[in-house]
Amino acid sequence: MKSHRFFTLLLMTVLLLGCASKGQRAPVFERAEAEKKSAAMAIKGPREKDWRPEVYVVQKGDTLYSIAFNYGFDYHELAELNRIQDPSLISIGQEIRLFPGRSASASSPAMVEAKQIESLLKEQPKVVKYAYSEAAMAQIEKVQEQKSRPAMVASVESKPDTKAEAAADDGADEADETGLEWSIPAQGKLIGEFSESANRKGIDIAGTLGQPVFASAPGKVVYSGSGLRGYGKLIIIKHNKTYLSAYAHNDKILVKEGQSVTRGQKIAAMGNTDTDQVKLHFEVRRFGKPVDPAKYLPLGKS
Repeated sequence: MKSHRFFTLLLMTVLLLGCASKGQRAPVFERAEAEKKSAAMAIKGPREKDWRPEVYVVQKGDTLYSIAFNYGFDYHELAELNRIQDPSLISIGQEIRLFPGRSASASSPAMVEAKQIESLLKEQPKVVKYAYSEAAMAQIEKVQEQKSRPAMVASVESKPDTKAEAAADDGADEADETGLEWSIPAQGKLIGEFSESANRKGIDIAGTLGQPVFASAPGKVVYSGSGLRGYGKLIIIKHNKTYLSAYAHNDKILVKEGQSVTRGQKIAAMGNTDTDQVKLHFEVRRFGKPVDPAKYLPLGKS
C-alpha cells in the first residue's frame, strides 16, 4: 500500500515538472553567468578563404568608411594606401586599392609587343654606299640578307606578384580563429537574431538608456562616429586581420579612434541613436562579411 502511494506521488511530481517546463522565454544575456563559461568558441567547418578583391571601384552611396567596414579594414590605412587626404571625399568610379603591393605589375605581353613593333616601324631605311669591289659586293649581299629576315619582337610576360597572390589565397591564420576570446557586449534581452536571408547582419540586445556597452574582444578602435547610415553612434573594433566587431546606436561613445581596448572594457553607453528604441546592435565581421555572433559569444540563458 505504501509503495503504491509512493509511486502515485512520484508520477504526480513528474507530471507537474513537465507542465512547468512548457513554454519558452526569450533568452536574456546575463554577463556574470556568461563570463563563467569558456569565452573561446570553436568554429566548426572549413575556414573560408579571403574573398576580397584587390581593387574596389566606388559606387553611388559609398564612403571610405563603409568600404573599409564592408571589407574588414581600417579606413585610415585605406586612405594612406590610396593617398586620400580627406577620407570624406571620394568619387564614383574611383579605384580604391585594398591591399598594398598588388597594383604594381609588369606590362602585358600585347602592350610590350605593340611598342616594339611601333619602334621598328619608325626606323628609317639606311642607305650605304660602297666602292665597287668583290668585298663590297659581299658586304652588300650581307646587308640585304639581314633586311630580308623577319623582325624579331621581344615579348615580356607579366609575372604575377607571388607574395600578393599568396596573401589573397590564404585564409585566416589559425591564431586569428582560435586566439580570440569573446564575451557578451551588453546585458539584456535578445530581441533580434542574425539572419543572412533577411539581411539582419547582427543581433539586437534591448537595455536601458546609458547602461554599459563592453568590448567583446580585445583590439583597436578603427572607427567611432556617426558616418555610417543606419548605425547611429557607432564603434568599430578591429581585433586582427580577420575579425571586426561593431557596436551601434550608442548614446555616448567613450573611446577614440586608434585606441587599444581590452575584452570587457566599457566603450559606450547604450542608446537609441538612429533607431526606435534603446538597444545595442552588435555585429561580428569576418573579412568584412557579417557572420552570426552566436557562433562566437558564450550566450547565457535564464
